[in-house]
Amino acid sequence: QMIGLVPPTSGTAYVHGMDIRTDMNEIYTYMGVCPQHDLLWETLTGKEHLLFYGRLKNLKGAELLKATDDSLKSVNLFRGGVGDKQVGKYSGGMKRRLSVAISLIGDPKVVFMDEPSTGLDPASRNSLWSVVKEAKKNRAIILTTHSMEEAEVLCDRLSIFVDGGFQCIGNPKELKARYGGTYVLTITTSPEHEQEVEQLVHRLSPNANRIYHISGTQKFELPKLEVKIASVFHEVETAKCRFSIHAWGLADTTLEDVFIKVAQGAQAFGVNA
Repeated sequence: QMIGLVPPTSGTAYVHGMDIRTDMNEIYTYMGVCPQHDLLWETLTGKEHLLFYGRLKNLKGAELLKATDDSLKSVNLFRGGVGDKQVGKYSGGMKRRLSVAISLIGDPKVVFMDEPSTGLDPASRNSLWSVVKEAKKNRAIILTTHSMEEAEVLCDRLSIFVDGGFQCIGNPKELKARYGGTYVLTITTSPEHEQEVEQLVHRLSPNANRIYHISGTQKFELPKLEVKIASVFHEVETAKCRFSIHAWGLADTTLEDVFIKVAQGAQAFGVNA
């Protein structure tokens, strides 16, 4: 709906003051789109793709050629004549980077990216993230992703949808504070010392909640308002004098934890409703 493929079921949205119901032809000149699946022609080269889409953005002559070369350079498809090779010979990561370059050519002010790093290996994904981080300095980018790591790396503001319903919005720190509010303490000991670990944790935090337990490894959520990090270190080091602690760690709330809590809350609300 936001990119004009289907009309809105109700309401509207505005891009640069223009209504998506009536002004899409004008909005397209300000908009770039990177779809979830690469919509590329196998027999065309990367450069030919960019020339084609650049013309659609009213680029001409020397300006078009410069924008095309700059786009290829920005996604690391320029050196070695890669841009002059047919797209059918590109790897998955190269195709994805080309799709991102297409969405950014012509200096659009609003760009929609649908799961831009889906299916990429870690090296290709990090390369793509660098492109997006650089691109977002001069425009608004609306990005959808299932990767909480990608969301945290790329996004200044996050919103979470569950079953198509909007649940919350904020920057990563705000969402962690709002829905997290806990540290996660993990301690691994011999099974016979599990009860001593529980006692240790509840001395630190009376309202601690055990969330995982198997073969001597236990995980606890500790409300941040109840515990100081220095106290955790002190208690664990003291406990090592009484029994063997094979491994332990203290972690802050992650966006994965936030998403799970929001999703569970939304589903519980739906069931109760």
